[in-house]
Amino acid sequence: MSEQRTPPTPRQAGYAAVHTGIVTLLEAARHAAARSVNALMTASYWEIGRRIVEFEQGGQQRAARGQQLLQRLSKDLSERFGRGFSVDNLEQMRLFYLAYPPQRISETLSRNRAQALGTLSSETPSRNMDKTRRQLETQRMARGGLEEGGA
Repeated sequence: MSEQRTPPTPRQAGYAAVHTGIVTLLEAARHAAARSVNALMTASYWEIGRRIVEFEQGGQQRAARGQQLLQRLSKDLSERFGRGFSVDNLEQMRLFYLAYPPQRISETLSRNRAQALGTLSSETPSRNMDKTRRQLETQRMARGGLEEGGA
C-alpha cells in the first residue's frame, strides 16, 4: 500500500517561507561576518607590518636589528596568541605593508569595493544586511498577498 501525500496546507507553506527566509538571512549574516573578519585580519596584518617597518626606520639597520626584532616579536606574540606569528609570517606582514603603502591600499580597496558592488557605493555590511532584510520582507508580503487574494 502506498501512502498518498497530501498537498501542503497554507500553514505548512507559510512555515516553509519563514524557514527559507531565516535560512537566507543566517547565510547572509555568516557570509558578511566572514568578510568582516577577513577584512579586520588583513588590516591587522598590514598594521603589524607598518609598525615593524616604522620601528626599523627609527635609525636602526635592517639586517641585524630587524632580524632580532622579528625573532623577539615572534617569541613574545606566539607565547601570548599562539600560532601565526613565526618570523616568516612577521616578515610577510612587513613585506605586505611595503607592497601596499597607505596611499596604494586606500586606492585599491576603494576600486575593488566599487567593482564588487558594481557602483561607487559606500554601503557598509550592516546596510547591506538591512537591504537584504527589506527585500525578504517585501517578498514575504507579496507571497502573503497572493495567498490571501486567492491567486
